[in-house]
Amino acid sequence: MSWVRLQPSGIAFQVPAGVDLLSAAASSGIRVPAACRNGVCEICEARLLSGQVLNTRNQQPIPVGQRLMMCRAQALTDLELEIPAVMASGNYQPRKFQAKVVDVRSLSHDVYRVELQLPARRDVAFHAGQYLAVNLPGADPCYFSIASRPSVSNIELHIQASPEWLSAQKVIDALTSGQDVSVELPHGKACLAAAPAKPMALVAAGTGFAQMKSLVEYLQETDFNHPVKLFWGVRKHEDMYLRSLAQQWQTDWAPFTFQPVVGDDEDNDWGGHHDQLVRAVLASGFDWTNVEVHASGSPAMVYTLMDALLAAGLPKQAFFSDVLEYAPRG
Repeated sequence: MSWVRLQPSGIAFQVPAGVDLLSAAASSGIRVPAACRNGVCEICEARLLSGQVLNTRNQQPIPVGQRLMMCRAQALTDLELEIPAVMASGNYQPRKFQAKVVDVRSLSHDVYRVELQLPARRDVAFHAGQYLAVNLPGADPCYFSIASRPSVSNIELHIQASPEWLSAQKVIDALTSGQDVSVELPHGKACLAAAPAKPMALVAAGTGFAQMKSLVEYLQETDFNHPVKLFWGVRKHEDMYLRSLAQQWQTDWAPFTFQPVVGDDEDNDWGGHHDQLVRAVLASGFDWTNVEVHASGSPAMVYTLMDALLAAGLPKQAFFSDVLEYAPRG
């Protein structure tokens, strides 16, 4: 087993003996641009900075400083490669695209699933857990988590449209199948460029589930085998709009467990839901000194959770939420 570190991203992954670098990167959830997988297209090109590599096409070593095709290279020692096409978490630059609306359908009384098709999908890069902006003419951008893993062809959004969310309702009213809509992506630093080497706790409130769906489905594509637990908090049972999907993950994927947290149905405001969700997370039995946490919800929920977990021993650098970026405290 060898370690490979990619520059300038700093992302590292392990390569088993006899496995090509491209396959090993994919097993770790690292998105390396590729097409033919036999060294002809040269899309998965990298440059060897240090270490020993075997060219599997001619069974010859590749000199340091020379380029290699990751699909046709095996590590003989620990390696360092230069590949600018691989970006660290959150480092893709947002770009504007015209997307085609494929489908808009209701998932619950106030949540809609929107499917978008982007042109030249291979050229649109994002990390699992990032979000996009929908730009309607004459309106401020509306931001929604991408509910899809990066490898799929179309992008999925979960949009809660209700009297309390007027901007989201305008987006739903404006989107019809077959039309084009302007989007900008990706945004957000609370995301995964590679599968972490530790257990994960995913905490969502309401449609924060969309971000967690992207993370879970991304991890399922990798060789990730650490425990993953999803806590999903909602005010009422009917707000858990894809509960059956989370339950199916638990059935189909051994590392995954799902814990729904539902408020008191007689109190639709559910004033204590933040504390209830946090108590459920704290009671999960994790060793918080060795867990990565991703949280999606309101600033009040996220900061309540973060304070509790840091007090329980979670390192600050192991807590990820977009709230820390768009609603910093103090």
